[in-house]
Amino acid sequence: MTSICFVRHGETDWNAQGRIQGQTDIPLNNSGRSQANECGRYLQNFEWDVIITSPLQRAKETATIINKYLHLPLTEMNDFRERGFGDAEGMTFQEREEIFPNGNYPNQESFEALTERLVTGMQNIHQIHKGKKVLLVAHGAVINAILSNFSGGKIGSGKTRLINGCINLIEWMEETWEIKSYNQTGHLSAFSERGGV
Repeated sequence: MTSICFVRHGETDWNAQGRIQGQTDIPLNNSGRSQANECGRYLQNFEWDVIITSPLQRAKETATIINKYLHLPLTEMNDFRERGFGDAEGMTFQEREEIFPNGNYPNQESFEALTERLVTGMQNIHQIHKGKKVLLVAHGAVINAILSNFSGGKIGSGKTRLINGCINLIEWMEETWEIKSYNQTGHLSAFSERGGV
């Protein structure tokens, strides 16, 4: 059985300021590095075969810190880079509301295109790492799109606020991906609530 554990990257200054990042390449801040270390300490209690990361530095740095505890093969997959938010990148929620009140951001990657590349990426992982336990460090909009797609819209995009450093487990069951848990934060010192389906 193939399983993918999606980890949202640690916090950045733009996260702390409420700025939408998209594909703008922002590094972790000190809180984000602490979250990544907490993830690593927790995840070392389980068996994993490989760690995959988005190519953006906030995800790569999170994956690298986690891998100090796990010592796994680490590769990048461009399929799991964050959604491009076009002209809205760098703006706070208030700025976006004022400038784009309809929520349509010029030059934004469509939700359909995002979902298609993510599902393709997951199919590729299942082919390459069939039966393996995969850790995948990615982004909020990426993980939420996956949760939305495989829950029939019950959770994920527009419904779930994913915490930096949260853990989300998805397994290949009976020819489809099944969400086992999401937005798990019990391993993070700042959070104790756990999500669940």
